[in-house]
Order: sequence, then C-alpha cells, then structure tokens
Amino acid sequence: MERNVLMDLYETVVERKDNKQEGSYTCYLFEKGIDKILKKCGEECTEMVIAAKNKDNDELKNEIADLIYHIMVMCVDRGLDWTEVEAILAERSNKTGNLKQFHTVDKNT
Repeated sequence: MERNVLMDLYETVVERKDNKQEGSYTCYLFEKGIDKILKKCGEECTEMVIAAKNKDNDELKNEIADLIYHIMVMCVDRGLDWTEVEAILAERSNKTGNLKQFHTVDKNT
C-alpha cells in the first residue's frame, strides 16, 4: 500500500487528541483549545505569505508544512475527518472551466 504522508500526519494528530502525551505540542494545542489553534493557523498562514513574498522557497516549504499541520489540528478539534477534505480536493481536480469571476473592486488580482 502506498504511504500517504498527510493521512499519516492526520492519524497522529487524532492519536494525540485521544491519548494525551506529556510534552506533546499537539496535546498542548488541544488543551489550550480552539482559540489557540486558530491563532496558530493565522500565524502560520501569515508566515507562509511572507516567505512567498520574500521568494524564500526553503522557508516557504516549512511554513506550508506548519500551516497544514495546524489546519489538521483544527480539523481534529472540530471533528472534521481529513478524508472529507481529500474528497473535496479530488472532486475539484476533476473539474475544468471552473474559473471564478472576481469582483471588479479587487484591483490586486
């Protein structure tokens, strides 16, 4: 069976929520609650944007990984199974010609 790194990570996050481990950062996030988890998602997203803007791919790949991890923690906390996210991505990958129309007031895109 092919290894799915994202699913492996998700299952580890679920395991940490179900079985607390001393010194686990993931357990710390669950103990602090959704506000802390969302704060970390926002911080990592901002750091990813800055790395992309700075054209620093070494930093960018790390920030993307951090963001995905924190998003997974949020999903587990909210009871959203990662397979549901994957299903949406799979569904969208089969679509063509789905360019969204942007508002004319958005002058940066």
